[in-house]
Amino acid sequence: MSVFVNRETRLVVQGITGRDGEFHTRQMIEYGTKVVAGVTPGKGGLEVCELPVFDTVRQSVAERGANTSVLFVPAAAAADAVLEAVDAGIKTIVCISEGIPVADMNAIMPAVRAAKVRLVGPNCPGLLSPGQAKVGILPGQIAMPGPVGVVSRSGTLTYEVVHQLTQAGIGQSTCIGIGGDSVIGTSFIDCLEAFQADSATEAVVLIGEIGGTDEEEAADFIKARLSMPVVAFIAGQTAPPGKRMGHAGAIISGGSGTAAEKIAKFAAVGVPVAKIPSEIVARLQEVYPASRTPRSKP
Repeated sequence: MSVFVNRETRLVVQGITGRDGEFHTRQMIEYGTKVVAGVTPGKGGLEVCELPVFDTVRQSVAERGANTSVLFVPAAAAADAVLEAVDAGIKTIVCISEGIPVADMNAIMPAVRAAKVRLVGPNCPGLLSPGQAKVGILPGQIAMPGPVGVVSRSGTLTYEVVHQLTQAGIGQSTCIGIGGDSVIGTSFIDCLEAFQADSATEAVVLIGEIGGTDEEEAADFIKARLSMPVVAFIAGQTAPPGKRMGHAGAIISGGSGTAAEKIAKFAAVGVPVAKIPSEIVARLQEVYPASRTPRSKP
């Protein structure tokens, strides 16, 4: 089992003719993802990575049965590209694009929600269900199938933690980078709900960072509704107030959103918080005994 993407995913790549779009399309195909088409307005009829390129997402749905989209589209056009995918009937959209204005995201989110579309991102590394599908830029070689779900606001820390889990023989069900912008389509709670509903996920690693209240809300959800062990890590523990740290949403303002507050909240609901990323495996092994028996590494 997996969350959001799997062997049935039929992927269309919006922006496939760009440098990044073509490069990562090849990576996704090599991993085994069913990439069925690409879209670049005005370049319909071309072929990239032995895939047909269409002018519109609607054509890719009609002719190739696409049900999932990944965006490698410049920030200025990304919001419109999301809306095009929504209008075409795509139900899972992964937006890798960064630098999308907050006003653009606020303008499109009502339509995304009304259509009940799963939007992951923007400014995210995407999704990886090991052995099934890779949608985005997560490096597939560092992951292995298993029972631990990973959800993170940080792309780089996602890679680091997944690699550490794999080296310890602990496989993953799905690894999700939700993005670090202040307006994103999928929250920690959305992912925790999906992991809770997935029979193959038995534990979760949650990687948060300073800024906002998403981690505190996730802690409340874990206490009230999650029936599996969770281990957390909060990035930005030494960040100075009022200074953005890498991500648009990673800023402490008005005395809220600090690492200390988030760590205290998780501790209050019984979620152990690693002090540094390299402690995550050990904390997980404490609360999820099955992870102490190493599985076969890839």
